[in-house]
Amino acid sequence: MSKTKPSRLMDPSEPCHSLRGLVLMLLLTLVSVSLQGAAPEREVEIILVTGAPGEETYAERFEKQVTTWKEAATKAAVNVQVIGKDDGGAAALEAELKKAVAHTTGQLWLVFIGHGTYDGREAKFNLRGPDVSARQLSEWLKPMQRELVVIHTASASAGFLSSLATKNRVIVTATQGADEVFYARFGEFFAPAIAGLPEADLDQDKQVSVREAFVYASKEVAEFYEKDERLATEHALMDDNGDGVGTRAEVFAQKNGKEVKDGSRAAQIVLVLSEEERRLSDAQRAQRDELERQLEVLKAKREAMEEALYYRQLETLMRELAKVYST
Repeated sequence: MSKTKPSRLMDPSEPCHSLRGLVLMLLLTLVSVSLQGAAPEREVEIILVTGAPGEETYAERFEKQVTTWKEAATKAAVNVQVIGKDDGGAAALEAELKKAVAHTTGQLWLVFIGHGTYDGREAKFNLRGPDVSARQLSEWLKPMQRELVVIHTASASAGFLSSLATKNRVIVTATQGADEVFYARFGEFFAPAIAGLPEADLDQDKQVSVREAFVYASKEVAEFYEKDERLATEHALMDDNGDGVGTRAEVFAQKNGKEVKDGSRAAQIVLVLSEEERRLSDAQRAQRDELERQLEVLKAKREAMEEALYYRQLETLMRELAKVYST
């Protein structure tokens, strides 16, 4: 386990999600005996929707992404199913989402790999047979109560953002506008990142969050166009606060993180868990995530608080975190 300077624990300028690795190292050391044994089962489901490739070159690229996602699901020990291999893709997706919305707990990942179109009025995802529009998908997902993570890697995918965004959802799109209709490479980089690519693990906690995969893939896309001396035709967005606006990856690199509205929840969501994280149950992770959100709120108020009061409240939250890992 890598060493981290203890001083980071009290750094009020650092985002809460970067404390996780340190907290895990400190607390799991104290309560390792109580966390021994088989990893708890996760209530997570992945639906991969693969679209019509059009050309053989794209078929190979899409299939490679599907394979990477399936391997990631295997490592994560979660269920995954692939839709879109035949002409009944739209009907099959609607049917599966009807089943999915019947579950009120756990987490659903909905991943789109393929091409998208925009006719000036509506964005669609290209399937073998009838395409799926943003409006249709929004209607199918409207009853969804459990947390939803949508990774839409197709061109014109931003056209789905405002329709899908709401509370308890993380939406990632490969483009910042529905009019970015050329082939998007974002998914080629996002898939290996979310599967646990070490280079994408920005906070070095031995796992890759949705936010980290988003930042890594966005950087790789930008470098691709720069090296190829081409004008970038895709700019990914992420929304996890439900306002349907979305944030570019470059914003997260800014020093003044107080201006960033998105990213907090995405930083907590991981598909392939580290060895330490696998020892926790879904309930423990949910409780831990809520305490981390409270830490964020506390840190945002620090400048207006008396120092002694700030550290008392910080200590209280850290003790509550310790209880999570010891139960």
